[in-house]
Formats: sequence, structure tokens, C-alpha cells
Amino acid sequence: MAAAPALQTAIEIASPPSDEETLTLFAPEPSSKAEEVNNYIFAHPVVGLLLADSAYCASRPHLKIPPSLRPHNLTGGTLLGQDRIAVPPLAFTTSDGSRFASVQYLGPALCGHPGLIHGGLLATLLDEGLARCCFPALPNKVGVTASLKIDYRKPCKAEQYVILRAETTKVEGRKAWVKGRIETLVDETKGEVPEVLVEAEALFVEPRQAAAMQRIYSTAQ
Repeated sequence: MAAAPALQTAIEIASPPSDEETLTLFAPEPSSKAEEVNNYIFAHPVVGLLLADSAYCASRPHLKIPPSLRPHNLTGGTLLGQDRIAVPPLAFTTSDGSRFASVQYLGPALCGHPGLIHGGLLATLLDEGLARCCFPALPNKVGVTASLKIDYRKPCKAEQYVILRAETTKVEGRKAWVKGRIETLVDETKGEVPEVLVEAEALFVEPRQAAAMQRIYSTAQ
């Protein structure tokens, strides 16, 4: 007999897939746009360099969220799919919480003005990406956004690949300061220079009750 939905979700929260396992959990339909995007990302030279860098651990962190909870998660469900964020972002995290990178494709349904990605969507990606960067450096590996400052540098075109890069600049107890940016994904091995589209600085604070907080997935490696 199958487990009741609530029990099944509890089991999935308690036993999430490993970082390595998340890399194989996404299976796009053959000949679909998602398959095209997925293949492009994994074949990109910059992604190859990140995968080969032993300082980073690669994962698709949104796939650690139990399937039953993804429809109720903004970045893990609502924003993923055809014409949106086409495939789950591919993320690279350092174990000490010092650096982070993630690669994604932004589809045409994420626009504010026709052909241009909504600034609020970019802010959401930065908020989450900068948080993921510093969480491993916090005592209980979780925090909430205390402040987020964003500077929009250039319009972000829809239907393009972007990379988010972040670094933790300071950690003091339960506080972590992070800076980052979203830029175009280009072949830097050939001397191509990415365009910085938006930059951000943020402060994250771990709640005092963090040790007792319920998690929908773990940030541990």
C-alpha cells in the first residue's frame, strides 16, 4: 500500500537526493526545447570548467524539494517550465560558502516589457542565489534576507542563457554579507567578455531559532 501523501512528503524531506543524484533527476522530453537547453548548458565551456573545478559541488538544488511541494514553491515550481526557466538551474556551491554560480535559460514568458526579462524576476534570482552562496557559512546553514540592494546595468533579453555569480564577503556569527551579479553566458575560453546585466549586495541573517526550523530540503553537501 502506498504511503499517505503527507507521510510520503515527510519521507522525502527526511531523505532528499544527494547533490550528485539531482544531476540525473531531470529528464526532458526528447526533441523538446527543454532537451535543447539542457544539452546546451552541459556542453558549454564555462560549465565544463565549473564541473572540473574541485572547489565546487554541482547540483540542481530545486530537485531536492519534494515533488508534492514544488507546485507551491516559486523558484522550484511556479517559475520553472516551458517559456519560463526552461530547465532547473544548474548550481555550483563551495563547501565553505565563499562562492556560488548558477546557469539558467530565461524564456519569453518572464518578461516585463516585450522581449525583456522582468526586473523583479532578476531580483528574485539574485535573492535566492546570493542566499545559496552564503548558507554553508552560517552556523545552521540557513538565513533570511535582511537587505537586498540591486543595480540594473543593462536590459536582460529574453530567450538567452545567463550565469549568476556570487561571493560571500564577510561572515560574523549569524550574519553574512554577499555580493553577486547576473551576466550573459559566453565562451570566456575564447576571450568573449560577458555583459553584466544586474548587480546586487545583500545581508542575510540566520534566525535565532534556526536549529529548530523545518526545512523542505537540506543545504548540506
